[in-house]
Order: sequence, then structure tokens, then C-alpha cells
Amino acid sequence: MQGRRVRLFRNGQNQAVRIPREWELLGDEAVMRRDGERLIIEPIAARSLLALLDSWEDDLDDEEAFPEIEDLPPGPVES
Repeated sequence: MQGRRVRLFRNGQNQAVRIPREWELLGDEAVMRRDGERLIIEPIAARSLLALLDSWEDDLDDEEAFPEIEDLPPGPVES
């Protein structure tokens, strides 16, 4: 494992670390865990649209979820 010296600093009541640009994580959330004296930071994978749709309940076909909308012809256009 390749290492690099980084700076620790205070951000209010929290201790923070500057992550070098070449090691930046994607997204805006991560999981941090402790393994003995090591801190391990792992990015949280973005959920795909298909995973999101699969997580929704099957009642999206219900008329209450998608009420009938009157399809009116467009009005006149002013020039």
C-alpha cells in the first residue's frame, strides 16, 4: 500500500484530514470505519435509476398516483 503524508486540522469540534487531489472520492458521501489504528474511508456508490425504481412500491399504476389529466387543445399564440 502506497502512503502519503497528509495534514490534520480542526473544523469546529471535529478533526479533519485534507485528501490529496489524486485521491479524491466521487460523490458527496462516504463511509468511515475504524480497523484498529487505521481509519478507512470508502465512497458510497451512487444508486442507479433502475435500483431506485425497483425500490418503489408497485402502486405507481394506481389512479391516485397518476390522476387523469384533461388533454385540452393549445390556446392561441400571440405574435
